[in-house]
Amino acid sequence: MSLKLLSQSLFQKWSTTSLPVQRAAVALHTSAIRRQAAEATAESTSSWTPSSVRTGVIAKKKGMSATWSESGDRIPVTILQLEEVVVTDVRQSEKHGYTALQVGCSPMKEKNAAKPMIEHFKSLNVPLRRKLHEFRVTEDAVLPVGTPLKANHFMVGQFVDVTAPSIGKGFAGVMKRWNFKGLPASHGHSLSHRSAGSTGQRKWPSKVFKGKKMAGRLGGENITVQSLQVVKVDPELDLVYVKGSVPGFDDQFVKIKDAIKKKGDKLFPSLPPPFPTA
Repeated sequence: MSLKLLSQSLFQKWSTTSLPVQRAAVALHTSAIRRQAAEATAESTSSWTPSSVRTGVIAKKKGMSATWSESGDRIPVTILQLEEVVVTDVRQSEKHGYTALQVGCSPMKEKNAAKPMIEHFKSLNVPLRRKLHEFRVTEDAVLPVGTPLKANHFMVGQFVDVTAPSIGKGFAGVMKRWNFKGLPASHGHSLSHRSAGSTGQRKWPSKVFKGKKMAGRLGGENITVQSLQVVKVDPELDLVYVKGSVPGFDDQFVKIKDAIKKKGDKLFPSLPPPFPTA
């Protein structure tokens, strides 16, 4: 047999033996993906328990308004709108050490996104989103990637916690920042009526203790307002009306999740709630 025929026969033998291995590898990879999707689907159809923790959502603060109760009482409300909120990724305890859902909102053009972010979303087969945030959930509340989250995720009458950066006030004095009384406005206190007064001690300790309330930057920090009641839900426009004020300015991204200080029938007006989502 010539060298050429020998090499062709060896190549055919190698290709025929390696083909089942390649097919097995592809089948194993595909089966792993399908198994993960099946597990996520099975978990998403699980029933609610008092220890279950649902995912939160990202919304935009649209402003404040007012509504009236059946008895005629005026109720100030803040309007929050959900802009195409979807689940963009899943954090699993076996791989990441905790269970959480990455949620994104507000569609984003590809030209405005960084290349690593574009590739990240392409690998997940999810459209680009402008704002992302992770919400810790229990294992029975895991949702598949791409699941939309609508306003009817929340119930009228339930309580929620809303987190957002507060409005920045810039550099502020102690009277505005810490509600100090200020110094007397009488004679003998020239140009020091709104000052902080003494901040140190004598020779000991010869320093200002850390954490001393002094003038500085005010606002611009994450603030969580707890146990706000949902007054109204508009599924068509994806609007959630909550009673009271919410931190931040208009068009600010805010995070909404079930109130942490209330459980069971004190959290939801009727059981079970939409689980894992509506």
